[in-house]
Amino acid sequence: MERTETRSAAEARRQVKQPPLWHVVLHDDDDHTYIYVMRMLQHLFIKGFEESFRMAQQVDTQGRVICDTCHKERAEFKRDQILGYGADILLARCKGSMTATIEPAWSDEDDRGRSDEH
Repeated sequence: MERTETRSAAEARRQVKQPPLWHVVLHDDDDHTYIYVMRMLQHLFIKGFEESFRMAQQVDTQGRVICDTCHKERAEFKRDQILGYGADILLARCKGSMTATIEPAWSDEDDRGRSDEH
């Protein structure tokens, strides 16, 4: 038996509001190597070699890079993973993880002109 659906039920399902999106932002410092940044991005965000290198360059030159754009709970989780990733063993002066924050994705509606959103 085939199930039929009323037009209003189908419209209501299409109009379900999606949760607002958040950016996971990685901030630059001088205590982590490109290798560390690239490995972390590859491990936590499943980025490829080229993309992780580009992102490492961006955080180094621009001071920040957006690692992911997602719902708030996932953004908080990914931020916490960055904060807990640990020190860069290639630099003796490194004392811990890199800094990461989350910010609303809707606050930058192209006003920064960045091309690092994923």
